[in-house]
Amino acid sequence: MMAVPGFTFDAFILLLHISSVANYPNGKVTESCDGMIPQHGYTSLSDPAYNISVSQMTFRPGDQIKVTLSGLPFKGFLIEARDAEDLSGPPIGSFTLIDSQVSQLLTCEDIKGSAVSHTNPSKKTEIKVYWNAPSTAPNHIQFLVTVVQKYKIYWVKIPGPVISQPNSLPFTTREATIAPLSTLPPVSHLTKSFSASDCGNKKFCIRSPLNCDPEKEHACAFLSFTRDNQSVMVEMSGPSNGYLSFAFSHDRWMGDDDAYVCIREGETVHIKPSHLMGRSHPVMDSGDALKDMAWRLVDGVMQCSFRRNITLPGVKNRFNLNTSYYIFLAAGAAVDGRIYKHFQQPLITYGKHDVTAYPENIGGSRSLLVLKAHGALMFVAWMTTVSIGVLIARFFKPVLSEAFFGEAAWFQIHRMLMFTTTALTCIAFALPFIYRGGWSWYAGYHPYLGCIVMILAVLQPLLAAFRPPVYDPRRQMFNWTHWSMGTAARIIAVAAMFLGMDLPGLCLPGPWKTYAMIGFVAWHVGTEILLEIHTYRLSRKVEILDDDRVQILQSFTVAETQGHAFKKVVLAVYVCGNVTFLIIFLSAINHL
Repeated sequence: MMAVPGFTFDAFILLLHISSVANYPNGKVTESCDGMIPQHGYTSLSDPAYNISVSQMTFRPGDQIKVTLSGLPFKGFLIEARDAEDLSGPPIGSFTLIDSQVSQLLTCEDIKGSAVSHTNPSKKTEIKVYWNAPSTAPNHIQFLVTVVQKYKIYWVKIPGPVISQPNSLPFTTREATIAPLSTLPPVSHLTKSFSASDCGNKKFCIRSPLNCDPEKEHACAFLSFTRDNQSVMVEMSGPSNGYLSFAFSHDRWMGDDDAYVCIREGETVHIKPSHLMGRSHPVMDSGDALKDMAWRLVDGVMQCSFRRNITLPGVKNRFNLNTSYYIFLAAGAAVDGRIYKHFQQPLITYGKHDVTAYPENIGGSRSLLVLKAHGALMFVAWMTTVSIGVLIARFFKPVLSEAFFGEAAWFQIHRMLMFTTTALTCIAFALPFIYRGGWSWYAGYHPYLGCIVMILAVLQPLLAAFRPPVYDPRRQMFNWTHWSMGTAARIIAVAAMFLGMDLPGLCLPGPWKTYAMIGFVAWHVGTEILLEIHTYRLSRKVEILDDDRVQILQSFTVAETQGHAFKKVVLAVYVCGNVTFLIIFLSAINHL
């Protein structure tokens, strides 16, 4: 009898414990005012991708300063203003809201409105508020912000700009007096481009396209490793106005990887080691492990190089280079030194490699084989087999009416092509789930459209299995239902292919892919229109009445023969064009 109350009490205590560490989607985070640390139980990240700006750099008591927080989408935030000479002190001044739908005032240290936080966990990219300078403000004020991107991903006390009273002495940070620029690792300018002449001989090289040379081709993505006793010289080159990066990984997934980033900031390139923690912003580390750093910016091409020891005992997040790894090579945008997600799927080597072993000359792929197979099978099914099958059933019944294994030839061909379409779709549909291990939340509307196509592709042959006889009253209803579902499936499949071509996992290069898909649609629709017009004109020709019944029969036979010959020519030309479009897309997938 006592077990139930005991269990209830334990569950109550457990719920209290859970509530004490849960996040605050409503923004009531007064418990975090002092340290500005979310009570999530995880370690905050460094090198944030967020920016704090102010409307003016000087203030007087009573002034109102606009403060703007912006950056990648985030869910939660906490903004405070503190004495720049004592950031551990209490918040200074108060805030006024601009948009009360996304921000709210908090009372910290018994100062009403001394902090601003979110009102809900919806994603935001910009927050604007006013800071009100108090009558007894210190000479220098610095804005601090904590940003929560996800429950486990957040940044604490991101430093914002320092604003000062007009007659105060210039503000200098303590770090500026302790770490002068002369102590920073020296970075030099490269005087000439990298060369691929020693790839496979002295250098371990990764190139895309394979065998390209960065000295001659601006579009060449190039990464090389040259061993020199106990160190390795790294060279990286590629088209980018933002950043270039590469990483060593134990698998083909981002996460727990040793990465290196060359980031453009103005007309300067910073070279930084970092580490990746899942599918999130890289965490920048100290550059003490890197030597002989150099960079070059010419005609939209970024090049950077550095040296690091093969082994770095005691240095956190750095891998030993005398082991085999998958190697990633990526590029993307950077604004004011802040990097954003790579604009194309990273180039990943086909297998693991030891860059300190025998020099090799290798390539990689920006798409995994399983995703290539998914795209290729879908293109074959919904560009070729289904399109030809529809034309055969709609326009070639009189042309292919002879019996073939007990059924009309057109029906046998149509059924074979449609069953092939369904089988290819089922196989292709399963591949992304095998790759992701579940649903992909990063693929937009493409997977939803794919599910609809999959359902319709399976329902069509099931519906056909219950087709009524020719003269059954329900036959007309079946024909319309069968046609409607098939047409809907083809339209949705084309939309899914349009979207799928731009996904990172199968990002076909250049704008030509859109034009090629539009060309395919126009080719198919144009062929259907041509055959519709021909069918209509043929039916009009045989309806012409004549007094001589024999002449009517002869005219019909001649017209029918000529019509069949024309349709066969159209079908042959259509199939050739259709296969040409298919080869274009399959070739592009193969070269990813």
